[in-house]
Amino acid sequence: MQEKNIKTLSFGCRLNALETEKIRDLLSPVLDCAIVVNTCSVTAEAERQSAQAVRRLARENPNAPIFVTGCASTRNPILFAEIPNTIVIENKEKLNLDAYSNALETSPCFKTQPEISKFNHHESKLSKQFIQIQNGCNHECTYCITRLLRGKSVSFPYEKILSEAENAVKNGFYEIVLTGVDIACYADKGSFISDICKRLLQDVPKIQRLRLSSMDPASPEIFKIIELMKSEPRMMPHLHLSMQSGSNKILGLMRRRHNSEMVQKIMSDKFVSFSWDIICGFPGETNELFAETADLAQKLKPIKIHAFPYSARPGTVAAEMSGQVDKSESKKRVKILSDIGDENKFEFMKSKIGTICQVLVEERNVARTPDDIEIKIEGEKIPAKTVCNLEILGISDLHFTGKIC
Repeated sequence: MQEKNIKTLSFGCRLNALETEKIRDLLSPVLDCAIVVNTCSVTAEAERQSAQAVRRLARENPNAPIFVTGCASTRNPILFAEIPNTIVIENKEKLNLDAYSNALETSPCFKTQPEISKFNHHESKLSKQFIQIQNGCNHECTYCITRLLRGKSVSFPYEKILSEAENAVKNGFYEIVLTGVDIACYADKGSFISDICKRLLQDVPKIQRLRLSSMDPASPEIFKIIELMKSEPRMMPHLHLSMQSGSNKILGLMRRRHNSEMVQKIMSDKFVSFSWDIICGFPGETNELFAETADLAQKLKPIKIHAFPYSARPGTVAAEMSGQVDKSESKKRVKILSDIGDENKFEFMKSKIGTICQVLVEERNVARTPDDIEIKIEGEKIPAKTVCNLEILGISDLHFTGKIC
């Protein structure tokens, strides 16, 4: 028996990875041996990869119980339950210890002497601490299956968030990232996301850097966040916008709540840098409508564009829409937008050469700037989690190079 041997594998978003860490902490005191796979269903490819990984782990570890949770296993529990040694835990129960204990006791694959034979997945060590502040979503975007699998939005109480932030600082994490499914809709006891940021920076003065994971461009909170970034240097001046398209017609078909004019107003403030998520090849996206997104990206110059092809998800409105775009065309559009994003990033980076900026050091002497760009540190090795100032010397493969001041 391998005592207290809990191995984890996470797919998809950063929230999934954070929840996986919580599951490991939940199970470690009570189980001697188990594998946990937190699956993703945001695209068909993510779901396929999740299932492929579970099958492989089951083959390689016939004597280990494998807990499978997350969106993919919640959407299609029968698929995963048919894999040997697997125990499916629904999304809503993934942080409930009793769900694991009860399922293990009643499972036909229960092992009295469990053993993990092979697990080659690297569990990365983060230099920043992610804190979940809410779960679920109240909106009805036509392409999204996540809201169907995670339920309505639930905002966590400030006291819980504060406690996690204080513990993070005690454990040497000086950068905190607030995350969730839709953090822009955070609302608890009259407090919104901008209020949470202000209170954390006031109540935990040892926080040196505070970030947000992603924001809905429709949220009026964005302007309050930007003002906080201007007045509070510990609030990192970068926002990742869940844009999804730059075409107003496509945004309408997606049932998004923003339009390109709103985004132009947000991004007119040059104090902040921005990055985007974009879905390419959404049903009805003609070449002309895609060109609207590409033109907007060239005009507004987000320094990063996470572009990915549309994936029809069963049970969503968009899956039944007419005008489905060929996958090969969607991939071409991903390449076009990714190239635009790289050009924007390079242009932005050139303007920073010779400046001094505060960074968070990660692994292997790589740090991250306030604008969330990697910088390779020349010279002596600096411990991870260190916050320090670096001089930006140059650019190499869309990364900065720099030295400690």
